[in-house]
This record gives sequence, C-alpha cells and structure tokens, in this order.
Amino acid sequence: MPAIEMLQTEEMKKRYLRTEGLNSLWCPGCGIGTISGAIVRAVENLGLSQDEVVIVTGIGCSGLIYNYLNFDGFHGTHGRALAAATGIKIANPKLKVIIPMGDGDCAAIGGNHFIQAARRNIDLTAIVINNQTYGMTGGQYSPLSPHDSKHTTATLGHIEEPFDLCRLAAGAGASYVARSTAFHVHQMVDLFSNAIAHPGFSVVEVMSQCHVHYGKRNYSEVASEMLFWYKDHALNVNRASKMSEEEIGDRFITGELVNRIRPEWTAEYEKIIAKAQARSAEEKARQDVLHREKEFDKQSQPEHQGDEG
Repeated sequence: MPAIEMLQTEEMKKRYLRTEGLNSLWCPGCGIGTISGAIVRAVENLGLSQDEVVIVTGIGCSGLIYNYLNFDGFHGTHGRALAAATGIKIANPKLKVIIPMGDGDCAAIGGNHFIQAARRNIDLTAIVINNQTYGMTGGQYSPLSPHDSKHTTATLGHIEEPFDLCRLAAGAGASYVARSTAFHVHQMVDLFSNAIAHPGFSVVEVMSQCHVHYGKRNYSEVASEMLFWYKDHALNVNRASKMSEEEIGDRFITGELVNRIRPEWTAEYEKIIAKAQARSAEEKARQDVLHREKEFDKQSQPEHQGDEG
C-alpha cells in the first residue's frame, strides 16, 4: 500500500473509530468489521463531517457497530432501530441517519418498521447485514435463511422460504435498493455512498459470512471459504438482466437494483408545516380585520345622551 494511502487509513481510523474498544467483540473472520470499514469510507467519500451523521443500531451482532464508529448514535432495542431513526430524522432532517441491522433485527421483529419506512420513503439508509442466521444468540434460522439450510433450530433443514429482502423493499416503496457482499468491498463502498446521498429510503443488503454458526452447518467454518462462495454466487445486475430465471439459478443479484426519485417524507412534512403556518397567518389576518371593523363600528355609534323629558 502506498505511504499516502496508509496515512489516510491511519487518519481515518483515528477520526472515525473508537479505538479504545479495539480489538473487536466480533468473531475472528466476521464480515461486520469489513462492512463497518465500508461505512466509514462511504462517509469519507461524501465529505460528510461526523456531526452530520448518526448511527442507529438495534440488537444482534450488527448492534455492536455502534460501539466502534465514532459518530453520534443511538443503540435501541431489538427490531426498533428504524423507529428510533425515524424520530431522529424528523427532529433534524439535515442529518444523515445510517442504520446497520441484522437479518433478524430487520426482517423479523423489525419487519413492519422496515416496510413502513420504505412506504413513507423517509430519508434513511438501512444497511441490512444478511448472514442468514441469528448469529449472536446461537445460530437459529431467520426470515432470510435459505430453504433447506441447517440451523440450531432446523437441524434437518429449514422448511420455509426466505424473503427476498430487496424485492420486499422495492415493493414496499423504497426508492433506492442495492445488494453487495462482504467480498466485494469496492462495490459495497460505492453502493453505501450512493445510498447515503440518495434523497429517500435506501436499502443496501450485504451478504456476509457467519462461519461460526451458519457456515459450519452449511458451507464451511472457514471465513475465507465462505467469502469465496459469495464471490462465486454473486451475479451483477447488468449481466443478470440478460439471463433467464433458470440461468440465474441459486445465485443472488448484486449491484444497484432500484434508483428512482419519489417524494421524501420529511420534505413533504415541511410543506405541510408551511401550509399550516400560511393558514394560521391568513386566519390571524382575518381576525385582525374583523377586530378593526368592530372597533370602527363602536367608534361610529352616537354617544348615549340620556332619556329625553
């Protein structure tokens, strides 16, 4: 690595990370550290100051991101990160609010918050770390676990079909949707940058290895082997657009899947506030006119001269 790049990396580390907490609490080889680094690089690419960014997390392995990124933040309860983030964004619409979530945190207990945030198209960036299992609590299956995959709660194979989270987000109204993997770091940084800059609800799903629980029961307990599995099974959206469903098979599509502009919630709410203020001003002006007319009528009445004898 050139010296200048090394210097930039060290400066970014000091600026954006709470280094007193390192080494991390994540398992060696976990992809969440790579994803955290990609968030930092995206913020740096956009030229945002730390005061412009808020990190909101819920419960799970992804919730530990809050401990290491040196931004203002909020660590909420399981599944409620988007609810808290919505309140923060409404209170100060100028903030860039980034919400790293796990697949269970987002799609299970937090599922309704997820689809409602997408429907509202509020300007939040949801980074959904999909390791296809509940990593922190022992390897149970999640709403994003593939059919027939093995888990502590499905040792003979998971019988349910998973959500396609990106299709779910797009169908619910998210105006920016993308997918990457913990292997494709440069792509991930670009997608994070685009998502944060996008004026609406943005979702980036990142396929990330949990070799400790999911990998050892399904592919490999070696992190690097899981990463290469993601590499081999990722299919760029441009290439996929020229292929049939049969040709795509069990591979997942990566890249920018949805990018459209539609009215953003906080901007629309500002218009409502302006309308309310205008209506209040009109009503005040009308009341002032009525008051002046009453005063004029009083002054125009002849003074009472008393009874005539």
